[in-house]
Formats: sequence, structure tokens, C-alpha cells
Amino acid sequence: MKLSSISKEQRNISILKKIIQYCSEIEQTKERFNLSLEVLQNDFVCKNSIAMCLLQIGELTTRLTDDFKIQYNSIEWKSIKQMRNITAHDYGNFDLKIVWETIIEDIPKLRAQCQEIIQNL
Repeated sequence: MKLSSISKEQRNISILKKIIQYCSEIEQTKERFNLSLEVLQNDFVCKNSIAMCLLQIGELTTRLTDDFKIQYNSIEWKSIKQMRNITAHDYGNFDLKIVWETIIEDIPKLRAQCQEIIQNL
């Protein structure tokens, strides 16, 4: 089914489910690599895996409707997109301490917020 043939609400829910999936993949990567900041800094496979998920999450947020992002403005949509842009355009220079904080603090929160939104729709 094409995104254009479904309602805006269905489209947003579909996108949120994909965001949740990428958040879950980050969680699985954390477990698989017994993740620490040191591992993130030194294991390119781990770093690349997480970076790809962050990039995808940021890209997906651009597909949510503007009305949806206004309604759910407690989520920092602009910051998520900025992380995507840094990952995509300045990958070799991004601050892994910020990525680490994002993984530990923001990704679980984002996952929970998206799940809550889906339950309430």
C-alpha cells in the first residue's frame, strides 16, 4: 500500500512503528556489543550500526505530517533531524559522547513516547 493512499493518521502510525523498530535495533546493538562509550569509540561495526539507525530515525521524522509534529511537540523533532544531518553529512567528525548520551537517554525515551502515541491513537 502506498503511503499516499492511506490516511495521515495511518501514515504517522506506520512511521512511528518504524522509528520504534530502529530504537529496538539500537537496544539490540547495545546488548550484542555490551555497549560502553569505549566500545562505541573503538568498534566501527558497532558505531556504523548505531549511526545507520540514528540516520533512519531522523529521516523518518521528516515524513511525519507537520500537524502531527505540532500536536506531539514534547518530542524534539528538530533535534532528531539535526542528529540525522550530522550522521549523514559529518559522520567522520561527530561527537561520540553526544551519540552515547543519545543512545542511553534519548532513544529509550523516544521509543516509549512513540509507543504511547500509538496506543492513544
